[in-house]
Amino acid sequence: QVQLVESGGGLVQAGGSLRLSCAASESISRINILGWYRQAPGKQRELVAGISSGGRTNYADSVKGRFTISSDNAKNTVYLQMNSLQVEDTAVYYCKAHKLLYDYWGQGTQVTVSS
Repeated sequence: QVQLVESGGGLVQAGGSLRLSCAASESISRINILGWYRQAPGKQRELVAGISSGGRTNYADSVKGRFTISSDNAKNTVYLQMNSLQVEDTAVYYCKAHKLLYDYWGQGTQVTVSS
């Protein structure tokens, strides 16, 4: 079972930046896909960005050019660098690991962007 711990959320003004971290309990090279999702109040959880064990990345259209997902195998950590934050980015951000047939989720970290 993979355990994930997110950190880095907080309150930031529109136009600002935050970097989220997700630390995994095992080597992320063994995890097929790591992703960041978010869920705003009253909305469904949505994919923000994902990275495969081979390093391929994908992004939601709403964050392309503003957010960057990356990973550090030595630290077993995946990051989400968020720039040019908008009020619409306010949500709880979750890290997800997809390994073999299973999905594992972190507890989430709140990101609030004020106008």
